[in-house]
Amino acid sequence: MRYRLISAMALLAAMLFLPLMQAGAQQAAPAPQAPLQVEGRDAEEIWIVTAQGRFLFTAEIADDPDERSQGLMFRESMPAKHGMLFDFGRVRPVQMWMRNTPLPLDMVFLDETGTVTHVAERTTPFSDAIIDSGGPVSHVLELNAGISRLIGLKPGDRVEHASLRP
Repeated sequence: MRYRLISAMALLAAMLFLPLMQAGAQQAAPAPQAPLQVEGRDAEEIWIVTAQGRFLFTAEIADDPDERSQGLMFRESMPAKHGMLFDFGRVRPVQMWMRNTPLPLDMVFLDETGTVTHVAERTTPFSDAIIDSGGPVSHVLELNAGISRLIGLKPGDRVEHASLRP
């Protein structure tokens, strides 16, 4: 049974990310465009670059205090290649939590250049436990739990978005 689960997860990963890895290897990131719609919400393209490849995601941008405060609270589901990018507008230590958030998430902490400084994998839904950035950051990217491991994301890797300067 465990083998079937692992095989199914590997097949899902290949279906989701292999075409993007191949396309991403051949061309540069597209220029920023007008916001996309994902499940009726404005979203923008972001690229995550790891040793395994370059992966295209969409993300809602939380760049004001109300949006950052709400985050992904009360969301029951989120598309596989989607997330939320929190833009704090300046570099500072950040503390997150999972209050009222039923989705398990991976939290990816980024400096102002988009370099990954820390990854908190598989956070606990509904938890008030503090998830600390471990140092100054300017952004946090929240993804579905397990995506970070699936694409090999680790400190030193990069996230590309218009709000992050290379």
